[in-house]
Amino acid sequence: MSAAARSHGAHEGRTVPSGGHVPVLATELVDLIGPGPGETVIDCTFGAGGHARLVADRIGPEGTLIAIDRDPVARARFQEFETDVACRTRFLASEFSDALNTLQIEGIRADALYMDLGMSSLQVDAAERGFSYSHEAPLDMRMDPRQQLTAGEILNTWPESRINQILRTLGEERYAGGIAREIVRRRPLGTTADLVEAIKAGTPTAARFGSGHPARRSFQALRIAVNGELEAIDAGLPIAWDTLKTGGRMAAISFHSLEDRRVKKFFAGLATGCTCPPELPVCVCGHEPEADLLTRRSITADDTELEANPRARSARLRGALKLAERAGN
Repeated sequence: MSAAARSHGAHEGRTVPSGGHVPVLATELVDLIGPGPGETVIDCTFGAGGHARLVADRIGPEGTLIAIDRDPVARARFQEFETDVACRTRFLASEFSDALNTLQIEGIRADALYMDLGMSSLQVDAAERGFSYSHEAPLDMRMDPRQQLTAGEILNTWPESRINQILRTLGEERYAGGIAREIVRRRPLGTTADLVEAIKAGTPTAARFGSGHPARRSFQALRIAVNGELEAIDAGLPIAWDTLKTGGRMAAISFHSLEDRRVKKFFAGLATGCTCPPELPVCVCGHEPEADLLTRRSITADDTELEANPRARSARLRGALKLAERAGN
């Protein structure tokens, strides 16, 4: 194992890539999908490349790692990454469902595939992009700066009822109604600081001092809406599964319940066998499971990782082994 690919973490058995970025559930993810020498692996959400460095070390010079990300900052990171690893590499600058469609058309199939959902540390740490409520910045929140829709457009032009719905459904925000009213009343909002003040004003005083920052759920909701994240997951999961070879392994890390429910439901559906009513004495549907679950329950970060990387607190890892092609393929 080369020093450029990985350095030892704080405790025995855990490894983290060098270069400063600490990926969430890195060892757990790589152990789950088990990439081997010479295999083809697809990283659907490259970000800072933390997981990819560990995978590249496992697949070696004869392996191929294909990275996907719609964020141009991730592409710049990939250019640094590819000079440090021995495996063959390729980068696709696109939403992962579109990129996976392209790979399928080319006839490429993967031995393993994974996705680290939500925003990357590159995005939240770049204060000027507006993902964080901790820094004053323009109301942007775009993962792909080429797209037109921004958080500012939603906040300053969409009707109150629609903003209310976004905050309630995508942020699971209890006080969505009051926050939406304050947003509309204070228009135009110019910065994330303006948004934080509107959120605080629309939240009951007693609730502002509960667990976490009062703006956390609203910022999550707006980011998901701006980037169409749930639609991307719904579109991408079946395409990702179809891109796997039979015997391939797929894993996903999610960071909130809206993501995790989708991943859990998708894998559970693939692992379901007979769907006949229980009163039938024999199976007549002939339905066979297409997957074997690699995780009966989601894998979460241990205390040591949480101490070193608090962002791992909400992370959930799930995976499945492909037994057969999906029906209709």
